[in-house]
Amino acid sequence: MKRARFSEEQIIGILAEHEAGAKCADLCRKHGMSEGTFYNWKARFGGMTVSEAKRLKTLEDENARLKKLLAEQMLDLAAMKELVFKKVVTPAEKRDAVSHLKQLLGLSERRACRLVGADRRMIRYVPRRASDTALRDRLRELANERRRFGYRRLFVLLRREGELSGINRIYRLYREEGLTVRKRKARRKAIGTRAPILVEARANARWSLDFVHDQLVYGQRFRVLNIVDDVTRECLAAIPDTSISGRRVARELTALIERRGKPGMIVSDNGTELTSNAILHWCAEHLIAWHYIAPGKPMQNGFVESFNGRMRDELLNETLFHNLAHARAVITAWANDYNTERPHSALGYETPAAYARALTGVPIGTKTDRTPIAVG
Repeated sequence: MKRARFSEEQIIGILAEHEAGAKCADLCRKHGMSEGTFYNWKARFGGMTVSEAKRLKTLEDENARLKKLLAEQMLDLAAMKELVFKKVVTPAEKRDAVSHLKQLLGLSERRACRLVGADRRMIRYVPRRASDTALRDRLRELANERRRFGYRRLFVLLRREGELSGINRIYRLYREEGLTVRKRKARRKAIGTRAPILVEARANARWSLDFVHDQLVYGQRFRVLNIVDDVTRECLAAIPDTSISGRRVARELTALIERRGKPGMIVSDNGTELTSNAILHWCAEHLIAWHYIAPGKPMQNGFVESFNGRMRDELLNETLFHNLAHARAVITAWANDYNTERPHSALGYETPAAYARALTGVPIGTKTDRTPIAVG
C-alpha cells in the first residue's frame, strides 16, 4: 500500500493555516500539493481536531479489515458450496478439487488446500509410476473377449501371458476402465447349513446330468444335454438338439463311457427323459447306480446347475445362434475352452483339465484307491 505524504496532524495543521487567513494557492505552493488535494482534505477533515482525525482513521482501518474478513468468509463459503456435492477423499480427488477452486474462484494454492484439507506437498506430487497403457489395452481386449469374466479370472489370464502386476493393480485398472460385470439378477441365498457331499477324489467318481434351453434367431427352441464330472468339474459333453429323448441320452452316455470310462454314479433330476424305461434298462445293463434328486431341490444337483449358470451367463446370453449347426459348433468350442482355458474358482483358478491331470496322475479310466473328499 502506498504511504501518504502527509499525516492527519499535518493535514489539520495546513487547514488551520487556511482558517487563519492563508490563501489556498500559497499553501499549495508552500507544501507542494494541488488545489484539488487541498479541497479534498477540507471536505474530509474540515472542522476536526487531531484526536478526532486519528479516531476516524482507526475506524476506517477497522472497517476495511472487517470488509476484508467478510469478503474472505464469503469466498470460503462459495468454495465450500462448490465442493458440497463432491466426494473428496482420495489424493486424486483432492488434486482435482484444488485445481477446480483455483480456476473457478481464483484462490491461491495455500488457501484451496486449507479448504479441501490437503497437504500442499501431496497436491504438487508428480507420479513416477510407469505407463500402464499397454496393460489397460490388453485388459480391455480380454474383457471384451470374455465379457462375463470378473477381474480375478482376467488376472489369471494375464498371469498366464507373463504379466507380473499384482491383483490389486489389476483390480484398480479394472475399475478405472469400467469393466465391472453387471449382475443380471439377484441370487437367492440358501437358508440353513449345508453338509458337504463325500465323493471319492478321482475322475469319473460321479457324473451329473441336466438340460438347459435356448432358442435360435428365428425362434425355434432347442435344448442342450450337459454332462459334468463333479470332482474335476470337466464338461464331459454338451449336446444341443431340438429334441433329446431317453434313448438319445442312453446312446450319448454309452459313447462317453467308451471314450472315458464308467462312472461310479450318475446324478440327475426327475425329468421324463431321465426316468424313462430306456434309461432304466441302460442302468441295469451297464451296472451303474443312478441317483435321482428330491423333486423341487435343484441344488442337490448343484454341480451341473452351476455349470448351466456359467454356460447361460457366458455363452447363451451373449450369442445369437443362426441355426442348429452353428449352435453345435459354438457350444463345442466353448466347452473345450471351459475345460482347457477358463480358470475355475472352485479349483484354485486352475482349469478343469489341468486339475484332472494333477488329481489322477494316471490316464483316465485306470482304477485307483482314493480317499473320499468333501465336494460342494
